[in-house]
Amino acid sequence: MSAVKNYDAIVVGAGHNGLTNAAYLARAGLKVLVLERMPWIGGAAVSLEIEKGWMYSNCSYVCSLLRPELFRDLELARHGLQVVPYGGGVTITRTGDVLGNYTDEDVQRREFARHNPRDGDAYHRYSTDVIRQCKFIRPLLLRTPPDPTSFKPRDIRELIYLGREFTKFGEQFIYDTLRFYTMSIADFLGEYFESDLIKAHLSGSGIIGSAMGVYSPGTAYVLLHHYMGDVDGSIGAWGYARGGMGAVSNAIASAYKSFGGEIITDAPVERVIVRNGRVAGVATANGNEYCAKIVVSNLDPKRTFTKLFDKGDLKPEFVERAQNFKIRGSSGKLNIALDGLPEFPALGPNNPLRFGDIHFLDSLEKMERAYDDWKSGTWSKEPYLDLLIPSMTDPTMAPPGKHFMSVFVQYVPPKIHGRDWTDQDRDGFKQTCLDQIARYSPNFKSLIRHVEVRTPRELEDEVGLTEGNIFQGELTMDQLLFNRPFPGYAQYRGPVKGFYMCGSGTHPGGGVMAAPGANAAREILLDLRRPNLVPEGWQDD
Repeated sequence: MSAVKNYDAIVVGAGHNGLTNAAYLARAGLKVLVLERMPWIGGAAVSLEIEKGWMYSNCSYVCSLLRPELFRDLELARHGLQVVPYGGGVTITRTGDVLGNYTDEDVQRREFARHNPRDGDAYHRYSTDVIRQCKFIRPLLLRTPPDPTSFKPRDIRELIYLGREFTKFGEQFIYDTLRFYTMSIADFLGEYFESDLIKAHLSGSGIIGSAMGVYSPGTAYVLLHHYMGDVDGSIGAWGYARGGMGAVSNAIASAYKSFGGEIITDAPVERVIVRNGRVAGVATANGNEYCAKIVVSNLDPKRTFTKLFDKGDLKPEFVERAQNFKIRGSSGKLNIALDGLPEFPALGPNNPLRFGDIHFLDSLEKMERAYDDWKSGTWSKEPYLDLLIPSMTDPTMAPPGKHFMSVFVQYVPPKIHGRDWTDQDRDGFKQTCLDQIARYSPNFKSLIRHVEVRTPRELEDEVGLTEGNIFQGELTMDQLLFNRPFPGYAQYRGPVKGFYMCGSGTHPGGGVMAAPGANAAREILLDLRRPNLVPEGWQDD
């Protein structure tokens, strides 16, 4: 055992939220240590050279949810982060029909009208209503949820604020919002559009990362979760982090280090040390102990409270609550190094839609059948794929003339018929995905140089995402706002004095947005009676 070292705060896990939390604590003058079990930082937001010359965004793969207030406040551009917008996208059907996704609203309206004239007219109404919901939710992302059972002045003020925000849009908005949060994405889209292809095309954002199907109540909100980000002020836009998603984590880490922060990798935390009812530090697997009166976990709530604490340090009912936290994985990923650019005959060689995301869809029914496979305990035989070729926009990700393809896959269960994944299962899943792409790209397989496959098994073992859940917990109504992760613990404080949570399992949820880490830092500084340095609310609306 090495000598014991003392810090003001220790952050467990160098994911982007842990790094954000640490950056604000260090900026406030605290002596902060970040401990990371892997040889690299970033958690799910990493860039790795798995095939020589190719830079893989091997987990998270696009950037939009990163809060612009934090981007500016931490000066991430100065620390090397550049987000390159990508435009549009496309859905291709089995028959070769194409539905384009355009950033220009008038062009998008005409594209919808090409498939159904009435749907073209409905697009503006749909877009307006979604943006209105975004404007309601965005100010809440960088605020601490109130405790509705508390009579503390701060909680009462926050509840009043929520009520005021909720009612300022008018009576009809209140009615629509209450319906929206409980609707399925299929039912929600059905109130605007007639074309099944258009509804399928738009519904993908409602199921990504969720253990729910297009007809499951609550998936309308998941759509909103993917729409409320922006790139360069354009709400709902997406972009690539130049150099891969690891550039996000590296920039935040650089900001953190500029404030005097320290990071130790290859240091898996084995136990949170508790003495006399409060945290005293952590112990790592290699026998080192690090002392601090504040410990912050970037791990998901289930892993945090069932793996890091001794049984006697937590009440049994709290441990049971953590064990019951819904965290079912539903996603997988393929990262593919290519010796050239795949051809998609339905698009033609120079179609700009190739620069965005590519989907292979026909109907809502097909998407629901994919969910049925997940429910029966296997990967989808006709999965929903979110395919991108970032190297077309960011040439740093592959050698000259070569390309990198990112393929997000829905649905992939954490267990196969109740048992653990095998290498044979993984290979079967890989083949299913490659075969689907090849049906739409005849030269695709001949270009494959290397394929990295990430099932929920790999996401859990390598990234620490329990059951492979990319959001560290399902985005259902019972696990949002003051219910995330558990009622009574939504303000980032744990059940032991001095212990805090800052991962995506806390409000406002998953995605590379950095808001949970910043919000947790605000609460820690409040408890320490230090000035708040964290931006709050939405500054631009």
